[in-house]
Amino acid sequence: MELWAFFQAVIMGLVEGLTEFLPISSTGHLIIVGDLIGFEDKGETFKIAVQLGAILAVLFEYRQRFFNVAVGVVSDRQAQKFVLNLLIAFLPAAIMGLLFLKKIEAYLFNPISVATMLVIGGVLILWAERRVHTVRVKDVDDMTPLDAIKVGLAQMLALVPGTSRSGATIIGGLFIGLDRKVAAEFSFFLAVPTMVAATGYKLYKAREFLNLDDLALFAVGFVMAFFAGLLAVRTLVRYVSNHSFEIFGWYRIVFGGLILASWYFGWVSWDVPA
Repeated sequence: MELWAFFQAVIMGLVEGLTEFLPISSTGHLIIVGDLIGFEDKGETFKIAVQLGAILAVLFEYRQRFFNVAVGVVSDRQAQKFVLNLLIAFLPAAIMGLLFLKKIEAYLFNPISVATMLVIGGVLILWAERRVHTVRVKDVDDMTPLDAIKVGLAQMLALVPGTSRSGATIIGGLFIGLDRKVAAEFSFFLAVPTMVAATGYKLYKAREFLNLDDLALFAVGFVMAFFAGLLAVRTLVRYVSNHSFEIFGWYRIVFGGLILASWYFGWVSWDVPA
C-alpha cells in the first residue's frame, strides 16, 4: 500500500467515524473531503468498510443494551417494544431508498448539492433549537410506535446527501417532544439496522469491485472509523446532556457556506456534474 493511499484511508476513516453520528452529514463530508484529497473509491467499496467500522462502534458502546434486547426479545415486552420501534422507524427510509436512491446518487452526490443541504440543515437545527421545546419523552423505552414512525419519516430526508441521517432523526425527535439525549440515543440505535441494510445493499452492488489487494486499505479505514465513531458517540451523549445542538447548526452553515463560496468565486475546482 502506497504511503499516500494509507493517509487517504486514515483521513476518510476518521471523517466517517467522527461525522456518522453527529448531525453534520457523514456522506456529505466523505464526498467533499474525498474530492479535496483526490480519493477514488471504485464501486464505493471503501465506504462499505468504514461504515462497518462506525456500526461496530455503536454496537460496542451499547453492547449491554443490544445483548439484553437479543436475550429478552422472545419473552420481554419492553425488548419487543424496542425492536418494534426500530423496525417501524427503519422502514420509511428503506422503502424510499429502494425506490429513489439511484436517481439521488446520479444527480445529488456532488460537493455543491451537499454544501447547499448543509446550510439548509444548519438553519433548520437553529430553528428547532430556538422554538419552544416541550419535552414529552425522557427515556428511549417510553417512546411509542407513533413516535418511532415520525422519526422514521424524518430519516427519509437523509437520503439527500448533506442532510445527515443523525441530524434528520435527532431534529425530528426534538420536534415531536423527545429529550435531546433520547433523540441522540434513538438515532444511534436506529443507525444499526439502517446502516446494516444500506451497507449490505452496497456490498451486493459492489461485489465485482471487491479485491483482496485492497484489504489493507479497508482495514485501515475500518479501524479509524471504529475508534473515531466511538469517540463521537460518547462525546455527543455527554455534550447534549447539558448543551443544545446549535453549535452543529452553525458549523453546517459556515462549512457549507465556505464550500459554496469557493465554488462561486472559483477558488476550488469542485467535481460538479455538467
